[in-house]
Amino acid sequence: MSTRPLDHIGVVVASIAASRPLFERMSGSPGSPVEELPHQGVNVAFFGQVELIEPRDADSGVSRFLEKRGPGLHHVAWRVPDLAAELRRLEAEGYELIDREPRPGAGGHRVAFLHPRSTGGILVELVEDAS
Repeated sequence: MSTRPLDHIGVVVASIAASRPLFERMSGSPGSPVEELPHQGVNVAFFGQVELIEPRDADSGVSRFLEKRGPGLHHVAWRVPDLAAELRRLEAEGYELIDREPRPGAGGHRVAFLHPRSTGGILVELVEDAS
């Protein structure tokens, strides 16, 4: 098994604008501009390896997460070299896939998620390494 680099940690917030001062202070940088991901029902901004995620509408999964659990850790994301191959491998090992095929994610990356039922209660995102 080869070591996979951590891509980012996803944190759900009610408002990126309201959370920005803290995360700018903690990361020491202004963070990225807000990126709209309407197909996922969220807006995101990155502060180093921390992704702030705010819901765009009340019907999104992130909105339901925020309502049920409040702000906080949403997912852990690892970088993989070949996302489609990794999904096939993980499914063969018994992991439950949320995404059977890669989908567009933040920054133009292809991403896919594993269901927390098969990962010890942690939502796992896989991000295809574009390099």
